[in-house]
Amino acid sequence: MIHNLKLTLCLSAALSTTTAFAQLTSTDEHTQAEPSSSSVAYVYVANTPANSKTNEIVAYRAASDGSLSPVAGSPFPENVYSMAVNGKYLMSANTSKPDIDAFKIESDGALTYAASTNYQKNDYGCGSAGPIFFDHTGATLYVMEFNGSNACANTVYASYAVVKATGGLKYLGMDNTGAFPGSYNAASFIGNNVYAYTAEDSACMYYLIYGFERKTNGLLNGFSVKYNLPPPPKGVRGYIPALAAADPTDHVAFTMQPADPPGCAAGPLQLASYTADAMGNLNTTNTHSNMPATLISDPNDLKMSPSGKLLAVGGQQGLQIFHFNGASPITHYTNLLTSDPITQMFWDNNNHLYAISQSTGKLFVFTITPTGHQEAPGSPYTINSPQAIIVQPLPLKEE
Repeated sequence: MIHNLKLTLCLSAALSTTTAFAQLTSTDEHTQAEPSSSSVAYVYVANTPANSKTNEIVAYRAASDGSLSPVAGSPFPENVYSMAVNGKYLMSANTSKPDIDAFKIESDGALTYAASTNYQKNDYGCGSAGPIFFDHTGATLYVMEFNGSNACANTVYASYAVVKATGGLKYLGMDNTGAFPGSYNAASFIGNNVYAYTAEDSACMYYLIYGFERKTNGLLNGFSVKYNLPPPPKGVRGYIPALAAADPTDHVAFTMQPADPPGCAAGPLQLASYTADAMGNLNTTNTHSNMPATLISDPNDLKMSPSGKLLAVGGQQGLQIFHFNGASPITHYTNLLTSDPITQMFWDNNNHLYAISQSTGKLFVFTITPTGHQEAPGSPYTINSPQAIIVQPLPLKEE
């Protein structure tokens, strides 16, 4: 079954809320003002304006308290969805043609078109690109594409070296997986920037943890990663891994769904912590009794904080935060920070988590540390049909 990779998730109807929205305004005037010393990140949201079929990018400047203000010139009329940043460029998948568009991130957060690269020149013309993501250095961009040698039904990651001077992309090759059921999420790199992981669960029938190894030239190749699964509780045949998020060292968190293949089993979604060895293989000592249960039964996103101490789970039921403890079991931290469906989220480097809710048209900002959490001033912000979000921490990379 070919998945829809436009990142336009069809979520349920918006939940009622009494929260007052803070509406940001924007200006058409572009200035080259330097960011305020209190600015900590630029936040970019690809959204579909009301009464339009063409996307745009709304850009915000995040202050040290997490409050947002519009970047000059926002919204930018760029018809894109999936996005990634590397400190100099914002890369994005074009919605109307098979291009990865590059935009230079100016000092004030504004976006200036730089280059476009047609990704179907090197694949099989099998539909749209899915998630795109960088390695830790930002030197290589990875694009999830369909594998034409497998009836265009499964997926591979195409690797591209970024031309620093122009933002153009140089094709390096595709990974050698193409395995069923396919990986439809961005892979997450551990701290060594060599091994990356993702997982896929297809209706608790077909599932796999995927391991990838980054070569010295940046090419990302799949390998048959060895891993164990936590022992299940009595009456359940096993656990099925799905979303993955790596910490800055050698640990990876996975969501774990109780299952009785070919179907799912009763019981809440749980979280497991794995450790990668020198060969990239994974091992966990977690059990069903010490893996925390989540309040998110239908997850869309799993994100590790830059410190590796916090793990965010977002999905149809809202947003929840956990303490991440390396190889030790993950532990409970918060209840739901919001019950609005969460589509996608990213952290900055200053304890802020930014999350979009497509169905309710909101952008949330939370300040979260291991000892406290609160919603940022002005949050949630209204934005029509947000499709994707990316966060660029400051300062930007120098030329």
